[in-house]
Amino acid sequence: MSGPEKAMRTPGRVKEVTSLSNPLVKDIKALALKKYRDREGVFMAEGLKLVLDALDTGWAIRTLVYAKSAGGNTTVERAAARTVAAGGLVLQVSEKVLSAITRRDNPQMVVGIFEQRWLPLHEIQPAGGDVWVALDRVRDPGNLGTIIRTVDAVGAKGLMLVGECTDPFSLETVRATMGSVFSVPLARADESAFLSWREGFSGLMVGTHLKGSVDYRNVDYSGTPVLLLMGNEQQGLPEKLAEACDRLVRIPQAGRADSLNLAVATGVMLYEIRRTALPASHGPSS
Repeated sequence: MSGPEKAMRTPGRVKEVTSLSNPLVKDIKALALKKYRDREGVFMAEGLKLVLDALDTGWAIRTLVYAKSAGGNTTVERAAARTVAAGGLVLQVSEKVLSAITRRDNPQMVVGIFEQRWLPLHEIQPAGGDVWVALDRVRDPGNLGTIIRTVDAVGAKGLMLVGECTDPFSLETVRATMGSVFSVPLARADESAFLSWREGFSGLMVGTHLKGSVDYRNVDYSGTPVLLLMGNEQQGLPEKLAEACDRLVRIPQAGRADSLNLAVATGVMLYEIRRTALPASHGPSS
């Protein structure tokens, strides 16, 4: 463990930082790159609400960064106290430093560095009316973040990432989830591991495909666990994954477009599945 990383984890540390050359700031800025996020097993979340949501749901915080101008804000100070109590480091920084960390001209006044969470694939055993989503090689951070948010909104159980997918813990993806990254269990696997897991899945695996012969609205999704498998933005589902599906369905297009954006198509499918398979939401609609 590096010296700066050790400092990030020293219990009770509170520091004021104004220099962009500070080693702690350099370490946090490096989290913009996936190789550093993977090496340290952490990621960045912006905004006081997201930080509080993460703390309230038990996510382990390594570092809390807040703007000096937020000093005196009772809620921010409580978040700082909770971070210190959890053994994390609190950094009070200048707006220049915060902008550099978040890569924004008008950054949120609070940033949290949290430990990543991954659910082992073998622990996923859908039952009853559980609904899961699997994405094959999703590339766009905005698509992935929107899908995570939609999985959360419909009450599905979680998301599996198959193959080389974009990082759900990138800053762009976390922003797009609007906090749902803290509520949706995530798993990852290569294609062969996923297909091996699928052999033990006794529910209904449905994939969207241009060759699908069944309208997605004409499938009964009730009475069994459902796994919705969605393909890559450009190439769709590869043959091996398509062949592993119990049903291949299509979403009819009325206009000249021959397909939908991946996040939109996933949302259309999930809300249709929820209509028959998931309990109705009691939360507010948007």
